[in-house]
Amino acid sequence: MDINRPERVYVDVLYFAFLRERAGRESERFELAPGANVGAARAAVVAAHPDIAPVMSRVRSAVNQTYAGDEVILHDGDELALLPPVAGGSGPRKIAIDDKPIVVDETVEAVSGHDRGGVVTFTGVVRRRGHQLSDVVRLEYEAYIEMAEKVLAEIAEEIEREWPGTAVSIHHRVGSLAVGEVAVAITAAAAHRAPAFDACRAAIDRLKHRAPIWKKEIGENGEAWLGLGA
Repeated sequence: MDINRPERVYVDVLYFAFLRERAGRESERFELAPGANVGAARAAVVAAHPDIAPVMSRVRSAVNQTYAGDEVILHDGDELALLPPVAGGSGPRKIAIDDKPIVVDETVEAVSGHDRGGVVTFTGVVRRRGHQLSDVVRLEYEAYIEMAEKVLAEIAEEIEREWPGTAVSIHHRVGSLAVGEVAVAITAAAAHRAPAFDACRAAIDRLKHRAPIWKKEIGENGEAWLGLGA
């Protein structure tokens, strides 16, 4: 028996928006077994509040203010926030990472405004001749999505501080992309063209150095991960 291991784990669960209404409270403490993960906590929430069950598949989890999957182990005193879709998912997102095709117009819509007359968009497209292979047929993108979203949001926010009045949107694709498909789209909007161009360039440069997103070139005669110096 490990005398340092607690017999039970207590986790504070936070509810927001319609989850708060269905649970009838803003927060609640759950007692879980040692080694319990986020999935177990979510199951305990559903058991306690059956009205939440129909919408739970659309709810994301964050442990101590960091997005977390069901497999993340919880510790005594952790805070688990249950996050329903923002605005019902109906509006354009400034930051997005997923495996669906990128719609460039959505990045433009996310930052457009009556006072922003300069709108600059960068689109990164998978090309036949890659960095290491000359016969690329597709790219495989992989990301630590929860952290990558946070990093992209930080990049956008710091650029908006450096160029006041500028708004930045970044959408990145993951998964398998064929030659000609859009891998990343960045739009910067500002009152004038100069800061919009500068902000857009800064966003792609910082993304490439900081975001935990990796890509592998798949060619007709081989494959190679980028960034290994090989």
